Amino acid sequence: MAGSSASSYRGDTGSGAGKHIVFIAGDHEYRSEETLPMLARIMAHHYGFTCSVLFTTNPQTGEIDPESSHITGLATLDKADLLVIFTRFKDFPDAEMKHVVDYLNRGGPVVGLRTATHAFQIQRADAAYAKYSWKGTPEYVGGFGRQILGETWVSHYGANHKQSSRLVAEKGEAGHPILRGVKDAWVKSGGYTANPIEGSHVLATGEILDGMTPDSPPAQGKTLQPVAWYRTYTADSGKQGRAFATTHGASEDIVNDGFRRLMVNAILWGAGLESSISPDGPIALVGPYHPTTYAFKGFIRGMKPSDFAGWDSAIPKR
Repeated sequence: MAGSSASSYRGDTGSGAGKHIVFIAGDHEYRSEETLPMLARIMAHHYGFTCSVLFTTNPQTGEIDPESSHITGLATLDKADLLVIFTRFKDFPDAEMKHVVDYLNRGGPVVGLRTATHAFQIQRADAAYAKYSWKGTPEYVGGFGRQILGETWVSHYGANHKQSSRLVAEKGEAGHPILRGVKDAWVKSGGYTANPIEGSHVLATGEILDGMTPDSPPAQGKTLQPVAWYRTYTADSGKQGRAFATTHGASEDIVNDGFRRLMVNAILWGAGLESSISPDGPIALVGPYHPTTYAFKGFIRGMKPSDFAGWDSAIPKR
């Protein structure tokens, strides 16, 4: 084993002081290993949270490996106040996955980004937690994505790298704290098809654009798809927890102020701090941020969690 799988940030003052957020990064394409440490820095630096970012790594080198299912440190969830997850098709060891399941069984709040709808793919015959796979089981349809966040993987709807999306707030939810101050939200990641489970509250839909700029024209023949929603899930224990999900969140997406504010607000809401959400609360990036254009096999090689230490190290390391 080589090195720690975590980066940590500790804030001093703010509405999040005394609360601990655990971020889990590990998707193959959309650069969660860049998105999540920046969001963690923002929440720690501006709002006072203690934030732990856990990465999937190469167990031999300790380097961040988004394609790996090797992870350590999920025991930090045992006392966490919020889980923010951005993984894709992971099969964590049962001893680590148990901490995720235990967290859900105490009704811990969850914020999921992009591929978190299909966060797990557990195919081992002896796996203890296979039902959390993206397809789930007949009794647990759609697994973690559908049953906790509200949707599992369905299909692409907008073409990656050709069609971006403009977020359109749902009029009936205009007063929701997560939408407070959110304007001109636009994302580069292609749209997903989504039909959130009954009981979900859609906050925003996505208008597919024919182009990769905010002023690109709407794509013909495309309907608005849910791209951000919240709900209350019920765990196997009977405990309930709040969940927020978005089908976007690639590392380039959070460069946009509107989308970044949506995520900051969602995290504050997830932590039970909606009363502290201000329409002009701080959302500035913390430290150098030059996100990688998303692609399979497109992650920066040779990075370790320790490379993201402090407020001033570059994300990603170049």
